[in-house]
Formats: sequence, C-alpha cells, structure tokens
Amino acid sequence: MHRSRLYGLFIDTPHRDAPAAASFWSQALGVPARPVPGEEQFTALPGAFPNLTVDVQAVDDAPRYHVDIETDDVDAETARLIALGAVEVARWLDCHVLRAPGGHLLCVVPVHSDPEVFAAHARTWP
Repeated sequence: MHRSRLYGLFIDTPHRDAPAAASFWSQALGVPARPVPGEEQFTALPGAFPNLTVDVQAVDDAPRYHVDIETDDVDAETARLIALGAVEVARWLDCHVLRAPGGHLLCVVPVHSDPEVFAAHARTWP
C-alpha cells in the first residue's frame, strides 16, 4: 500500500526564455518568483495554487506543461501508472518521467510537499 497526490504544475520553458516566463507567470498570478536552491532550472511561484506547486522549469526542449505526482513509494506509483497505460521515458535523480496515453509528460517524485499537506491530500492505493 502506498499514497500519492498531484504535487505540481510545471511550465517547461526553453532555457533562454525561462527568466521572462517566470516573470510573466509571477505577475500574471500575483505571486513572487523565487529560485529553488540547489535546483537552478526551477523558479518557484509559491502561492499560485493552495497546496499545489507551480514552477517554471528551464528545459532543453519545446515549451509545454507537465505535472508531478508525489508519492511515498516512487517504484509502486510508477508501476501503478504504467499498469494504467503510461510508458517510462526517462529517469532523473529519484524522478521517473512517464508519458501518459495522449502523449503528456508526468513525473513521479518522492514527497516534496510539507508532510501535513501530503497526509491531508494524498490518496491511498493498494
């Protein structure tokens, strides 16, 4: 048995455009733009959605959006989503990058949110 929840929306933006995108989304959503220490490709937009992370992520690819699903068991959640039809396309650190049916990317990541937020909002899976 494990638990998981939608953790965040990531606005994937080419490196050269990431600062302007972070500024735009910060102003559009009325929240600060803050670099994420130790993960320089991310600029957090805290407060954009209660209990949901919104970041601009600098990528070496086309602009897109993707979601992260955080879990207390990355392998079990990855296996559950693959059984539902997702395909694993990459790994980065402890993250498993999957492509869902329909072509959208999602990442399965270890718990990053406040433990109380995770406990209150995560679903339990057998």
